[in-house]
Amino acid sequence: MKIKLIYLLLICLVLSACKTQKNQGNNEGFVTLFNGKNWDGWHLKIRSGDAEAAQKVFGIDKGLVHVFKDMPDSTDLNNGKNLTHGLFYTDKKYSMFIFKFEYKWGKKITNNFSSFQYDAGLYYHVIDEAIWPKGIEYQVRYNHLKNKNHTGDFWGMPFKVWTADENKQFAFAQDGGKLQAVRGGERLAKATTNFNALDDKWNQCEVIVMGDKYAIHKLNGEVINVAYDLPVGEGTIGLQSETAEVFYRNIKIKEFKEFVPIEKFLFKK
Repeated sequence: MKIKLIYLLLICLVLSACKTQKNQGNNEGFVTLFNGKNWDGWHLKIRSGDAEAAQKVFGIDKGLVHVFKDMPDSTDLNNGKNLTHGLFYTDKKYSMFIFKFEYKWGKKITNNFSSFQYDAGLYYHVIDEAIWPKGIEYQVRYNHLKNKNHTGDFWGMPFKVWTADENKQFAFAQDGGKLQAVRGGERLAKATTNFNALDDKWNQCEVIVMGDKYAIHKLNGEVINVAYDLPVGEGTIGLQSETAEVFYRNIKIKEFKEFVPIEKFLFKK
């Protein structure tokens, strides 16, 4: 009964909300988390636990994070749980925030590339530091075999309220999205052509999270995934190394002391 009531509330809410918001908004109140020079405020971890090797996986290059900078192309391809899988984590925990970052793909591939193609990601509300950790993932991924975007997919711990279309991709309730069964794992973002793939161009990513109430995933200004009733309400944040060379930049966050209703972020311009 509780889930049905939440779903009815969700329908009422999104009827007054827009599906996209092209304006990324201003940067008022945002704090830069990566200084482009060193790992102050962060710590690195890869599956092997080798701190020296982690410094090779996560390089700093001209103010950017350059994943696999000091590793040769095609290292340890398709070996499953590779030792260079990892994340660079914030030292601090966060609960209610907007997190922004940009990424673009490089040319080198590695690890389990044949299974997941160009794959990385952002983890938030992380409550441990296993590889892979317990938390919620904003997937960063491009399937070059199908020219399909997966950036913005949810991965990780289950949440109770998420709506999808007949293709099991996110859809708002007013667009025919149906409430899905509670489970963890993959929750696909809506289909979009609004992404950059292997063109040396940057993608703008944004995650809006209000504790355990809701999470919004945006890509290049477009809302592509939304979930409610999250399993955890705070945690650290990390960015991944996984199957391919990737660059991260403009990593910043805006924290909130008080809860902000979701309609403040889903509105008509």
